[in-house]
Amino acid sequence: MLVEPPDGAWSRSAILAWLKAEADEPLLVGFDFSFAPPFVERGAYLPGEATPATARTFWAYVDAQCPDADLGAASFLEARRGLHFYLGAADGAKARFLHFRRCEARYNANGGGKPSTVYDAIGAAQVAKASFAGMRLLHHLGAAIPVWPFDTVPHAGATVVEIYTTIAARAAGMRKGLSKLRDAAALDSALATMGSQPHAPLARYSDHATDAMLTAAWLRANVGRGELWRPEPLTPTIARTEGWTFGVT
Repeated sequence: MLVEPPDGAWSRSAILAWLKAEADEPLLVGFDFSFAPPFVERGAYLPGEATPATARTFWAYVDAQCPDADLGAASFLEARRGLHFYLGAADGAKARFLHFRRCEARYNANGGGKPSTVYDAIGAAQVAKASFAGMRLLHHLGAAIPVWPFDTVPHAGATVVEIYTTIAARAAGMRKGLSKLRDAAALDSALATMGSQPHAPLARYSDHATDAMLTAAWLRANVGRGELWRPEPLTPTIARTEGWTFGVT
């Protein structure tokens, strides 16, 4: 089911407060944004800039330089456009901004499709703005809830992981290019493949809502799979710098 927002719409600050209040509950919380920029490929998050070398310290670095309201991070990208981030043709050839994390390269190599990069901040499919805003949220979450794989998975309480909703869609049997559910019957059919009962009806069937519900069902169905928590390519260096997307093996 969807959790109703306290004031009509979810802000990042409200989500942060909700998470902290639910920290002791047995929750697997999935966020669909990149928890850190690529590090391994070039040995730095923003080569040429004196940035920290671990994800948690980088989250603090981003947060300290963002005056944006509600944990936003657009100013961080704008201040570095053309140097680290691509925001349009004036920034030069887009190809020179296309750097990827090891989990994205792994997903692509396994036939998952073309990944996005946090350095590309233009277009409907870009993940840059949401990712850097998300890093601020993770920084403010602090030690309230462990974030995998940067932290050890606890024996009780909540855990945060990075997700990619397309993984859940593929697991439900949805073909590439047809990964959106836009009505109640299609959502219930997909949920059934995860062993879930039919959902509580929604007032409106948006891609965001149905993606969230199907992915939540997938997380519940797969939380006990040890190989997803210990993917073979995930090294200690990757775990403390770039992180990993839950479900990429």
